[in-house]
Amino acid sequence: MALDKEQAPRGFESNKDPIYDSEKNSKHGSGDLESRGPASNFGQHGGRIGPVLKHLRGTTDLTGSGSDANILAGQIEAESENAIQYRTCSWYKTAALLFSEYICLAIMSFPYSYSVLGLVPGLILTVVIAAFVLYTSLVVWEFCLRHPEVRDVCDIGQMLFWGKTWAWYATAVMFLLNNTFIQGLHVLVFAKYLNTITNHSQCTIVFAVIAALICWLCSLPRTFSALAKLATVSAFFTFISVLLAAIFAGIEAHPAGYNPDPSFVDPTTGIHGGEPIVTAIPLAGTTFVAGMSAFLNISYTFIGQITIPSFIAEMKEPKDFPKALWAVTIAEVLVFGIIGSVVYAYTGNQYNTAPAFGSLGNELFKKVSFSFMIPTLIFLGVLYASVSARFVFFRIFEGTKHKSSHTVVGWAAWAGILAATWVGAFIIAEVIPFFSDLLSVMSSLFDSFFGFIFWGLAYIRMRRVDGGVTWISDMSIYGYLMLALNLFIIAIGVFFLSAGTYASVQSIIDSYAAGAVGGVFTCASNGL
Repeated sequence: MALDKEQAPRGFESNKDPIYDSEKNSKHGSGDLESRGPASNFGQHGGRIGPVLKHLRGTTDLTGSGSDANILAGQIEAESENAIQYRTCSWYKTAALLFSEYICLAIMSFPYSYSVLGLVPGLILTVVIAAFVLYTSLVVWEFCLRHPEVRDVCDIGQMLFWGKTWAWYATAVMFLLNNTFIQGLHVLVFAKYLNTITNHSQCTIVFAVIAALICWLCSLPRTFSALAKLATVSAFFTFISVLLAAIFAGIEAHPAGYNPDPSFVDPTTGIHGGEPIVTAIPLAGTTFVAGMSAFLNISYTFIGQITIPSFIAEMKEPKDFPKALWAVTIAEVLVFGIIGSVVYAYTGNQYNTAPAFGSLGNELFKKVSFSFMIPTLIFLGVLYASVSARFVFFRIFEGTKHKSSHTVVGWAAWAGILAATWVGAFIIAEVIPFFSDLLSVMSSLFDSFFGFIFWGLAYIRMRRVDGGVTWISDMSIYGYLMLALNLFIIAIGVFFLSAGTYASVQSIIDSYAAGAVGGVFTCASNGL
């Protein structure tokens, strides 16, 4: 059965390989992957990766050839003479990219989340969410091993929904919006840093322009392998930054805004005085919206599966991806939990801010610790800009010399696409006065799919291909438990999509009611 060009997923019009018939291979079925047991589900080698995903309605398939190893070898061989080679990332370079994505400014919002949820539930949720994201990331990895031709999450989105063109476009829109909003957040926070360190020496719009220009310049490297060095620097300095913040919170006499009188109430902020109050469980009267916002804040920090297919697409040995994933997950849990707990212990429910640098009462401490965050303020936005630019660039120049050679057209287009993403990020950062809340809305809408729904569905689709038409009746108890787990993951995604969106929208309404929404394109300082 030949692929019709109009049916093929976007950018795969020239696929000439035959469709893999999963029915003929159904006897590999549950035994192919399920027999590998729990270890293989957490990145341990113990059996071959199963057959490719056959679209059940016979519409479209992204199969490559019958052998995953042959596809990968063919890709590396095809670009071996190219001036720009993409399949060059080692697992430790990929680990650097993951570290730069996850070990970021968002760590400094964990004290706030713990103050709302209580320390014990906050730490439990930190571990549980990390475990879910680890597992679903391994599902993404398995999917990419079956399909080495996948270049980004948009290809996977189309495959999961039976090759439908609308699924590719819907995923692409969510993909680009998600990435651009993250870039916008980093323009905003970089301007916040410049206001803080210079005591608002310039109009905030000027700082935002400076931030966007610096980020654009740092986005220009064309491969993830080249970006890995910047990623290493970013992750290292971020760790130093949050470590200093925790140390400074512990050694300074009092946090910012401290008043020794427990009955004192700040007329501007409404903060109560007294010693910092640390609670193991949520305070009585904590609203659903506040609790949900704190929970989502923790979740959004962990959710980053949207970039994983793009990273794996440039790895020399995709089978090594779990090494990078396990390293960053262990580091995440330790850093998030320890830094969040320590800073919360010294700032309490009354005096913590998000990011927590604003909780430091000593101006020098605040500026020094915040300054070490500069690399990640730049690089994380750069990383998402690069992922977006690849998505567009590869579709435009696939199969041309401009993709693989140093041509004027190729570099001009690359720089232009990046510039367009950063202009969009700058506009978003300036136009939306309730940016943080709107980001929560976007995250609820998009991370529900990219963090949970897609990967629960991917697991089910892969097991269906492994087991054939009788896959449910032939499953073992372990298989049924894994099916239940992935159905639960889909349910979590639906919860994010519904309750998360509600809480985020309500938070915007509450901000307007409280008069806490600022103006657009304002010169007013947003410094800490």
